Amino acid sequence: MKKVIFMMLMTLMGTASVSWAQKPAVMLNDQSGWHKIGKSTIDFTKDKEEIDVYMADRFAKIKFKVTKAPVDLIRLEMYFESGDKQDIDINETILAPGESKVIALNGGERNLKKIIFVCKTKPNYKDKKAHVEVWGLKTNANKK
Repeated sequence: MKKVIFMMLMTLMGTASVSWAQKPAVMLNDQSGWHKIGKSTIDFTKDKEEIDVYMADRFAKIKFKVTKAPVDLIRLEMYFESGDKQDIDINETILAPGESKVIALNGGERNLKKIIFVCKTKPNYKDKKAHVEVWGLKTNANKK
């Protein structure tokens, strides 16, 4: 009986930690320029990360910054508040420290709802996990 209770507690704790790991990005700054949208630590397995974006969420372009270990950025899914979705096959290795190429959003500056990206840390001699940041460019092109 103790083993069953222990297993149930471990399962609940694991579920809770997964839900806490995916924190939404609340953007308060609406100034033109590059802004950090979110961050994640990536391990050596193929990892699917999700970042929800709230508030000042209009962006024209995004890019990824990587530190601590190189990353294979495989695929990107961007969801917009309009209901549209943009799928991009990236297949880019980003060295650490380094940045990805700049990725333009279809239709110019748009309200971004969620970003999902698939990547994995490349093997490295110190077995370091990669630290990945997602950055967005605000141009305020539609503001008067």
